[in-house]
Amino acid sequence: MKLSHGIHLAYCTNIHRGENWQETFDALTQYTLAVRRRVCPDKPYAIGLRLSDQASRELSDKAALLAFQKWLEQNNCYIFTINGFPYGRFHGARVKEQVYVPDWTTDERVEYTNRLIDLVARLLPDGVEGSVSTVPCSFKEFIKTEGQVLRMRENLWHCVEHIAGVSAHSGRKLHLGLEPEPLCYLETSEETVNFIEQLRADRPNDPRLDEHLGVNYDTCHLAVEFEEPHHVLRRFREHRVKISKLHFSSALKVRPEPDVRAALTAYADDIYFHQVIARSLDGAITRYKDLAPALASPSPIGERPSQEWRIHFHVPLHSQPTDLFETTSDHLLGVMDLLKADPHLCHHVEMETYTWEVLPPELKNRNVVDQLVAEYEWTLARLQERGIAVV
Repeated sequence: MKLSHGIHLAYCTNIHRGENWQETFDALTQYTLAVRRRVCPDKPYAIGLRLSDQASRELSDKAALLAFQKWLEQNNCYIFTINGFPYGRFHGARVKEQVYVPDWTTDERVEYTNRLIDLVARLLPDGVEGSVSTVPCSFKEFIKTEGQVLRMRENLWHCVEHIAGVSAHSGRKLHLGLEPEPLCYLETSEETVNFIEQLRADRPNDPRLDEHLGVNYDTCHLAVEFEEPHHVLRRFREHRVKISKLHFSSALKVRPEPDVRAALTAYADDIYFHQVIARSLDGAITRYKDLAPALASPSPIGERPSQEWRIHFHVPLHSQPTDLFETTSDHLLGVMDLLKADPHLCHHVEMETYTWEVLPPELKNRNVVDQLVAEYEWTLARLQERGIAVV
């Protein structure tokens, strides 16, 4: 939906199954339109579209694309962003480290991303810029040689060239956002700006990089890293890094006492990675690849653990703290405060809680449409408090 200051807000449809275009379109008709009727019945409604590689190929068919454009017009909906992070299957089977495959060392990732850029350029309404979000280059343990790093930079430059060409031909303003994530090649804001500086050094004084490549700032991911919003944004500004899109999301925040560890077993699913970053009182950081190995780590007996865990598990934005768990909503609210101070910081905002199917029962006490409506209500209320409203 359209908000004041030219901001666009949507929920990301990666919460729904959509491994091919028909399945994706069925979810739009069944769930997305139901949400629209509840939160934005009389105004243009934005969709944060997730397309797998297969779905993107099928939608690129001329007849399929024309039919979808007509559907958008008939339902007063529009596309401003595409989630191009998961290439393949994203629900109903083990995803884990496969979500980063193929990574930016491969031609497949370039071709897929270029195809998404072509699609978003065709789907954008007049006067609206388009974004695509992507993996943070790769998973850290996949990258073992400097040659792989060089290949990632070369491939991203190839993509930037493509985006620049499509932008010039279409008259659209288009950009790609790398999405830092725990234990990935780009994990922190510092690693991200250092990598972008390396890209700049590869082609000095080429303005296309700053115009067409930036960051998809996921508030769950950087909160898990114990980063603070004002530090993150200051670093990005100092290094002239574009905020391509903001992902509004929240993680779990806990003290790993025995009763908490026991309750956390309900969150250790077999589908997604739930990376854990643990911090001790003296600031020492321990990283766990997933929640299961964190839970298997030694637990102090008979004393209060002097550490905090932040867990990459996207929980509903409206989730309230419990006796055992808190969330990182303070980080999300901090980003909202910065958006209030500078409403032109970023014009693309997407709520992303893709974990619906694996939520424990206490967080899954309503259907998916009701949950999405509740996330809209919470988000719009918090933005309204900061002077950002539906227009």
